[in-house]
Amino acid sequence: MTHRRRILTYAIAVAAAATAGLALPSGAVAAAPRAVTGDFNGDGYADLAVGVPQGTVGGRAEAGYVNVVWGGPRGVGAHGSIRVTQATAEVPGIPEAGDRFGASVALTDLNGDGIAELLVGVPGEDVTDRGTDAGTVIAVAGSERGPGPASSVLNGPSPSAAYGRSVAAADVTGDGNKEIVIGGTDKVVARVAQGEDSMVTTVVAAPMGGRAPVLATGDFDSDGTADLAVAYWTAGTPNTQSHVRLFTWDAERSEMANFWNTDNAGVSALATGDFDGDGHDDLALGECREIADENIDDPCGPEELAEGGGIHIHYGSSAGGSFGSRAQTLNQDTAGVPGVAEKGDRFGAALAVTDVNRDGRDDLVAGAPGEAIGSRAGAGAAWLLRGGARGLLDANGAATSTAWNQDTSGVPGVAEAGDAFGAAVAAGDYNADDVPDVAAGSPGENASLGAAWLLPRGSATGSTAFSPRTLGLPYLSTAQQYGKPLSTPQGGSRQGGSGG
Repeated sequence: MTHRRRILTYAIAVAAAATAGLALPSGAVAAAPRAVTGDFNGDGYADLAVGVPQGTVGGRAEAGYVNVVWGGPRGVGAHGSIRVTQATAEVPGIPEAGDRFGASVALTDLNGDGIAELLVGVPGEDVTDRGTDAGTVIAVAGSERGPGPASSVLNGPSPSAAYGRSVAAADVTGDGNKEIVIGGTDKVVARVAQGEDSMVTTVVAAPMGGRAPVLATGDFDSDGTADLAVAYWTAGTPNTQSHVRLFTWDAERSEMANFWNTDNAGVSALATGDFDGDGHDDLALGECREIADENIDDPCGPEELAEGGGIHIHYGSSAGGSFGSRAQTLNQDTAGVPGVAEKGDRFGAALAVTDVNRDGRDDLVAGAPGEAIGSRAGAGAAWLLRGGARGLLDANGAATSTAWNQDTSGVPGVAEAGDAFGAAVAAGDYNADDVPDVAAGSPGENASLGAAWLLPRGSATGSTAFSPRTLGLPYLSTAQQYGKPLSTPQGGSRQGGSGG
């Protein structure tokens, strides 16, 4: 455990507002007040950050950049954007080949001024005295004029530490300050604000198979304070293991304490929401599959529902109850979910949470970038799975959902092999009409130049696409793989993190 100079002001102003004029179904809890989140330029519209770690900057391949796409009356994609790189004024460092600036992204209001900061993971950053690919996470202040002052949040301690593979932020200590959680190679650490200083503590250190640890935050123990969910897995070297673990802040020890596990579950995504409207946070495990047999029964639900990727949901309970004692599992063979479960679909590889119909029960957006559309392998698709009184499945085990792909009526484009539509998904009220919208990334579009889609109000009606070409970004002949990752605004609960 080490101490470092505090970089940013973390004081958080918490605002409350009443929800009026909303008829709720029986048993549902009123939806949380919708303050504008993810607003990087303070204009009252949520913005979308697109990480482009494969992007070329100044002729340097994979130096990476972040494209902040402005929200506005027509949502994202129609109001321009800015490109943030290590060549941007006040952003630490310089663009170098292989930095992968933007491997993870998050928009979060760290200082409580109503304008979001941009957190950017740079896992390929070479750090003086730390070594090659030590990695770093950079915080860029938002402002009415665009990017403001920026600082390094935390550098990796050694070569190949690759800090910044994933990042999340939430107030896990309950003191009104947001902690920044960083994933690297075989490690997750948290930077905890303490007065004018901050402390860095290791959350978990274990083999992670060369993958970015998956992060999400939510109040899983129903104590009113955010907790941290971490998922990772490895197979064969040095051994096969997989975990989804929940951590809460232990004030006496000044560290994150593990209080719940599901072992043997390998996942690609996590998302937090209240899918049954009971006021308690639930955790969705995306592309959940059992990695090895350790006499743990069905950590991802029935094995047959893991075909092509499945989503397993652990439901929260009242304070003192057992988190996850109730669970549901679904895939494309579940009644009410369009499609057929097939090997390689990767159903649930990307997740986001929103409440499109504002009924107080969260909905889950799920991407399946490996989904074949007709004979076009890997064209990809995404689903909106509706929350209900029992969660994402009703009493008969059926879901209520809508699916989209580039052959869906009203969705621009044509489904083509390798598009990977749904490789990343996000949600936000990008046109400030009090109804959330959905965004989906397609990094394989246009020979891997990439693109993203806006589905206003979670519907194909009026949907639009935007890409490096339509936004006037440079290096249009390179495979930028635009569209993954996408930012979902970060909060204390019901928000996910971002991985590379």
